[in-house]
Amino acid sequence: MTTARRAAPMLLAAVLLTSCSTGEGDATASASDKASSAATPAGAASSGPVTPAAPVASPSATAGYPTTEAAPGAPVAQVRDAFAVLQATYTDGCTTPGNCEYFLNRVLTNLDDLYNSMKASPKGTGHFAGALTRIRAMQDALEGDFSFENLKRHQKLLLDTREEVNTWMQGHPDDYR
Repeated sequence: MTTARRAAPMLLAAVLLTSCSTGEGDATASASDKASSAATPAGAASSGPVTPAAPVASPSATAGYPTTEAAPGAPVAQVRDAFAVLQATYTDGCTTPGNCEYFLNRVLTNLDDLYNSMKASPKGTGHFAGALTRIRAMQDALEGDFSFENLKRHQKLLLDTREEVNTWMQGHPDDYR
């Protein structure tokens, strides 16, 4: 599948989170007003400085790995948001003909996005050490080869990593609620 299709949910979340955190408008603004201000780049509507509410995404936060492309200056997704996107992969799989490549790429990308969110979290990498170690081990095992053939060969590792990270996160509900 295309990068745009994979990036659409994260881009939508980033736009919504950015529009909520900029503090523009008031509580009585209509939905159409909010939608139009969300579609306008932050800072285009005002001349004042805009500061992100979270660490800014690096174009190569984990060099070489297929992260969701973020707009320049966009904050890294919160851990809870990246985890929710990863959990959505539990309703999908390689059982539908023609879906396996998309699914495995989605799991890989979602795990990498969660990895970047954990590294950028104010709680620090020590708090997420267990999950970060599992994701990093999976990344190392793939050796930078994201071809469908290699992902298929490592399918069990991808899904086991997703399960281990899910189990770890379930033990830390304050990180996803």
